[in-house]
Amino acid sequence: MEWFTGEMLSALLMIIVIDLVLAGDNAIVIGMAARNLPKEQQKKAIIWGTVGAVVIRAVATLAVVWLLAIPGLLLVGGLFLVWIAIKLLTEEKNHDNVKAGTSLGAAIRTIVIADAVMGIDNILAVAGAAHGSFALVVVGLAISVPVMVWGSTLVLKLIERFPATMYIGAAVLALTSAKMIVDEKFIKAWIGEGVLKWTIVAVIVVIVMGIGMAIKKSRASKSAEAEKAAGEPFKAS
Repeated sequence: MEWFTGEMLSALLMIIVIDLVLAGDNAIVIGMAARNLPKEQQKKAIIWGTVGAVVIRAVATLAVVWLLAIPGLLLVGGLFLVWIAIKLLTEEKNHDNVKAGTSLGAAIRTIVIADAVMGIDNILAVAGAAHGSFALVVVGLAISVPVMVWGSTLVLKLIERFPATMYIGAAVLALTSAKMIVDEKFIKAWIGEGVLKWTIVAVIVVIVMGIGMAIKKSRASKSAEAEKAAGEPFKAS
């Protein structure tokens, strides 16, 4: 397999961005699950919890790569990824309901289960960006491991300091979903590989980003109005 072609390098870059944006959120959960353990056990919980999570994620991602070859599922996966991209732009992050383990075994179990539940978006996005390449999936997982173990604080600070990071991540997800949709066999046979294909990809990305930003703006406006209304009685008194 040629690694230094434009297609492979762009796919690898997309996987790296996806991991930074999506796996960083899982890293926060890993840290929270181990927060009640003694210091000497926290590192063990994070390492073994991550090992368990990565094994499950590896099997699941390779299974998804295989499943996406089934006619129709590439389209379904692409549409699901559209929803994930919009959710990334609009959803407020809240991990307060993550239960901290009181023992090493409980913390490891929490980490594995939480990652399995939260990692669906990452699994689908990486599988879609890999374009059927198992080698790219393995590279993507190798990148996501250090991100999950050591990257939570870095990713969190990056997103807080540069909010545009989230928009870049959402755009990459939207691009991945669009490419999955147009690469579905019966759609590809109809639109071909030319200008029409890339026009549709661009339109999907613009629509996804537009919907996400519109929802976020609407929520911010409603929140501001609610705060203003809540403050008015105090001003009147």
